[in-house]
Amino acid sequence: MQGIVLMLAEPAAHYAGAGDENSLKYPMKWAEWLAEARIGPFPAAIVMVALYCCIQIVVLPLVSLWAGTGVGVDDSEQLMYMRFLWAGYGGSQPPLYSWLGWLTSSVFGTNIVTLKILKYSLIFIGLTSVFVAVRKLGYSQRTAVASMFGLWLFPQVIWEMQHTLSHSVAALCFSGVLLLALIQLLQRKSPLTYALFGLALGAAILAKYNNFILIAAMLAATLSLREARQVILRPQIVISMVVALLVCVPTLYWNATHPGELLARSYKFGIDDGDGLLLIRWNGIVDLGEAALNFAILPLVIFAVAMLAGRVVPSMFRQRFPDSEKLVWRILGFGICITIILVLASGATRFQDRWLLPILLFLPVAFAIRMDALGDNGRTAQNLTISVASALAILIMPAAWAYQVYGGSGLGRVARLDYQTFYRDLTADGPVKTVTSDWHWVGNLRLADPDLVVLGEEVPGFAALLQEPAVLVWLDKPSPEPDILERIHQAGFDVDGASRSLRIPEFFGSTDGRLVTVARLKKQDAK
Repeated sequence: MQGIVLMLAEPAAHYAGAGDENSLKYPMKWAEWLAEARIGPFPAAIVMVALYCCIQIVVLPLVSLWAGTGVGVDDSEQLMYMRFLWAGYGGSQPPLYSWLGWLTSSVFGTNIVTLKILKYSLIFIGLTSVFVAVRKLGYSQRTAVASMFGLWLFPQVIWEMQHTLSHSVAALCFSGVLLLALIQLLQRKSPLTYALFGLALGAAILAKYNNFILIAAMLAATLSLREARQVILRPQIVISMVVALLVCVPTLYWNATHPGELLARSYKFGIDDGDGLLLIRWNGIVDLGEAALNFAILPLVIFAVAMLAGRVVPSMFRQRFPDSEKLVWRILGFGICITIILVLASGATRFQDRWLLPILLFLPVAFAIRMDALGDNGRTAQNLTISVASALAILIMPAAWAYQVYGGSGLGRVARLDYQTFYRDLTADGPVKTVTSDWHWVGNLRLADPDLVVLGEEVPGFAALLQEPAVLVWLDKPSPEPDILERIHQAGFDVDGASRSLRIPEFFGSTDGRLVTVARLKKQDAK
């Protein structure tokens, strides 16, 4: 059996007859161009991804400015946090995305453009890292393009990330970077590559905690291959472990000293939610299966159609898998197995489809690599994948622009408020230094006043940050949630007198505006 080290050095043309002169005879010339062409020194597909990200960075803030609106749930949370450079931020989330938000806002200021620069830079890095990783595995540019564009087939990437999500965007980015770092390590076993691999490990952990599963799956897959396992078993792997630990130590210490913030949203897993040990585990496996199906259904359908179009039959899959392909499939397999074991061990019964991102992310990569081994049949399947994914990316852009200001009918509706008017009304009775709320939607107020301190109930160090003049605001109801009132009381403050109601203009909303209630806060009398 040919070893993975030799495989990494061999051209993909050894496995597929790509690049023949008849390629333009295929009906999907657009896919052919993306798969083969170059614009200057860059592959055309990379240029398209860069152009797509740049257009989104420009247009999404412009439509919000035109409509006089803010941003959705996840971006408003980042607006609340990005003025602070802390080891942890509460809400059971890792800190890397907020660190990068702090850095980006330090350069570009506190505005929607900054949020989009951060998000689409990470998306671009994640997509192109997968492209480069597949190329380094020795496969053709077509296979790398199909792998990269295949990620766009996940609804969470092509749609959800356009108007919401933050830490999942970081997970996409640094999962791709981690794959690239692993492949680089397999090729070059120098101290520098071991250090870079450790840096990628640390970044992946700080991007999203469920990347621990991806890391375990990568290590297990590498150890399962005879030629590759030597890379992990060499003494130099200590360099990777030390670098990863150094990257994570501040946050690990913070988590150990702030267990409440670390576990604040653990209720979302529905641990032991049910009657009977077997029923709980069964419910967990069923919900995990539904989440996995929701996450991967679109890619699976497109892959099936692509194989039909390429006349790919099951017997073609019996061809020998090279070690480079085994590595990708085994990362997927081990990731799924580890997840199932954790579900059974923990008693978790509820899962969101986006939580499966690091585990199933490389499914399009595995598909594209398998198609590379099937000659013209696989080439047709790759072309269809490229054409469908690129068309979806282009067609969804106008919908993403509309959703940027619409925000949906649920929690994302907070994007539609006119926060400039809200801030003027809020400060009509005098200046405000601190705004608190029972939810982090008020992070949008920092678009009107970047110096404003905005606090939600999950913000660590709440008491130290709450400074006068301060107000409490809440939406659509006669009183705020009791938890925020308790946090305010523990911080040494009380509500000062009667609250007042504001009617804030809402894009696509009622002509009367949306009800926002404001109450001034004062320090408790010393006893």
